[in-house]
Amino acid sequence: MLTKEELEEYSAEAIEIYLDHISIDCVVFGFHEGQMKVLMLKSKNEDGWQLPGGFVQKREPIDVAANRILATRTGIDEVFLQQFHVFGAPDRNRQHNEMYADMVAKEKNFFAHRFISIGYYALVDFFDAIPTPDEFSEICTWRDLNDLPPFLLDHELIFTTALDTLRLQLSYQPIGYNLMPKEFTMPELQKLYETILGKKLDRRNFQRRMLGFGILNKLPQTRKGGAHKAPYLYSFDLENYQAALKEGLKSGW
Repeated sequence: MLTKEELEEYSAEAIEIYLDHISIDCVVFGFHEGQMKVLMLKSKNEDGWQLPGGFVQKREPIDVAANRILATRTGIDEVFLQQFHVFGAPDRNRQHNEMYADMVAKEKNFFAHRFISIGYYALVDFFDAIPTPDEFSEICTWRDLNDLPPFLLDHELIFTTALDTLRLQLSYQPIGYNLMPKEFTMPELQKLYETILGKKLDRRNFQRRMLGFGILNKLPQTRKGGAHKAPYLYSFDLENYQAALKEGLKSGW
């Protein structure tokens, strides 16, 4: 929550720079130590958490705006971004409309109106991201998918819609390539699929299918520090991966 002075200053600048009524909200996924992560921000002087978001400059393409917003929250200039839904419930940002209603005159209050939000999901390398809070937040950090805090506004709906979309597109987008490190073991890749799908997969069947797609390179070395049966390392064959995705991996997960 902004103070009256902060709201006046922000609104004056925002009215000049940004399109009114349109926002962007991003669900940023990462993967670390066998856990699927989502990037979230703790709002100042509010109990809830939000997803990274922002507004569209008046002469800025929507996708460029989404990339700009994600760059300021993650420190990454180019990320895999997929637009997945538009959220337009009339009262979706009523909480903030009411919060700031009496602080500044309506015509000078950027948050006094209804906002329609364009949802994007992003896939980033956990180690490349530098979580950075915005002016409305005190914390920007990764949270485990199975340990999410309470959401503000309709951000829980945005998150669950993004996760459902990610599951549906698992066989048609380079999701594994964008979330896994350059070298990984088969159990680590299986764990990624299991955390996205929210269910266990048979180990032998998963390995047979993944190798059958022809999208992995088996490396000669095993995981360093492993014991007697240390698992082999793999990497994605990006050319084969992209070709396979055009047809769909037809995995039937």
